[in-house]
Amino acid sequence: MIIDFHTHTFPPKISADVVEKLAAVSRTSPFTDGSADALAASMKKAGVDYSVNLPVMTYAGQVEKVNTSLISQKESLQAQGIITFGGIHPDYENFRKELKRLKDAGIPGIKLHPAYQGVDFDDPRILRILDCANELDLIVVTHAGIDIGIYDHDYCSVTQILHVLKEIHPEKLVLAHMGGWACWDAVERDLAGAPVWLDTAFSIGSVTPWPKANRPPYRSMNLTDEAFTRLARKHGVDHVLFATDSPWEDQTDYIGRMERMPLTDEEKRAVFAGNAAALLGIMQGLC
Repeated sequence: MIIDFHTHTFPPKISADVVEKLAAVSRTSPFTDGSADALAASMKKAGVDYSVNLPVMTYAGQVEKVNTSLISQKESLQAQGIITFGGIHPDYENFRKELKRLKDAGIPGIKLHPAYQGVDFDDPRILRILDCANELDLIVVTHAGIDIGIYDHDYCSVTQILHVLKEIHPEKLVLAHMGGWACWDAVERDLAGAPVWLDTAFSIGSVTPWPKANRPPYRSMNLTDEAFTRLARKHGVDHVLFATDSPWEDQTDYIGRMERMPLTDEEKRAVFAGNAAALLGIMQGLC
């Protein structure tokens, strides 16, 4: 089994336009048009059993509408192997009611993206969301580290993450991009071993530049195989989740990258599916 814990889809009418705009900002190449059907086709080609869809709320006014749409699509998405999370924005005032609505609808978690939302991860507005999600036993996935399209400020630094862990003690917090994209030294030195999950999205192998860009991506370096393996083992392989960040990585290629890692077969099985299945409760019939 393979579970991709970090993917993105957009409504079919706008998916191609959204992906085009994001590609222009990040100067990195997309590998699907961002629609759910395209993700499902990618999964079939790559041999991915489940993908977790992570919506990003860029402003508070879209929270209810987007979550309502995702709740209504939950069953049809699951039929394609896509497990959708919900989303929340730090400025959304009725966050407690909305998180409870997601929980009652059987949505297993939410996505936060401090960089796109313009709020530091240890801001009180995010702390209250994390606290409520903890009470409801919801998984929280957050972008961590620098965003390749937003370079002026690290909205989810290792220092901020450690502050959150001290204040909130979240039980199901997933830090995307191996705990902090492009901040690998700080992650390995100060964060590895903390009670969080790390996902592998957009962090191993080379970044593929967008052919239409007139400049390369801001940063094109990711973890080497050796650095990834060292970080994964220092953190605990049982808390590392395979993830691609599709459409920003090709699922087939990314599986190959992970398969080439100098990990044991047992460690690879845990990263590819075992850890995620346990966190999602898939074996208990959640999906």
